[in-house]
Amino acid sequence: MIDLVDVKKQARVEATAIRKIAHAANLESAPLLLAAHTFPVHPKIGKHIVSGFFPYQSEIDTRPLLGKLAGDGWTTCLPIVIANGLPLQFRRWLPGEPTIAGVWGIPRPPDSSPELDPDVLIIPMLAFDRKGYRLGYGGGFYDRTLEKLRAIKKVIAIGVAYSAQELDEVPHGSHDQALNFIMTEREVITCD
Repeated sequence: MIDLVDVKKQARVEATAIRKIAHAANLESAPLLLAAHTFPVHPKIGKHIVSGFFPYQSEIDTRPLLGKLAGDGWTTCLPIVIANGLPLQFRRWLPGEPTIAGVWGIPRPPDSSPELDPDVLIIPMLAFDRKGYRLGYGGGFYDRTLEKLRAIKKVIAIGVAYSAQELDEVPHGSHDQALNFIMTEREVITCD
């Protein structure tokens, strides 16, 4: 019998290599193309907190998109890893504001920044399919976070990746939280 953990592990190795190539080819253009898309969710009065992410390794830089969203009236924030096995925490942050080094050296807002519960999460990925499944790094942070937030309110998940990261089918289990939309440098996808 094939073990899902092993299948995902091998898929991550292959997806990481593909993303590195896509990143090298699209490093400068992809963040601007991403920000030029019509965002698939419109801010609503009282419900307009969006979390992005600070680029790590070969991820697309979402800071131009976050800047655009802040200009459109969204409250923007970034995720913070608290510890293994726990959901993410989110703190308010605008592009250009100071950050401190977080886990793995990823920049994050300082502790003095207000903690928020986002309504929309922009999520990094190693691979995705059009059904809304994503392959992450394997820590389960976003799955736990989405499960927690979706238990208390409607939360929309938007995966961000290079178009080259698309797979016909991402291996997934019952604990994997599905995405509502995917944004690439080429298109915005509404998940099946």
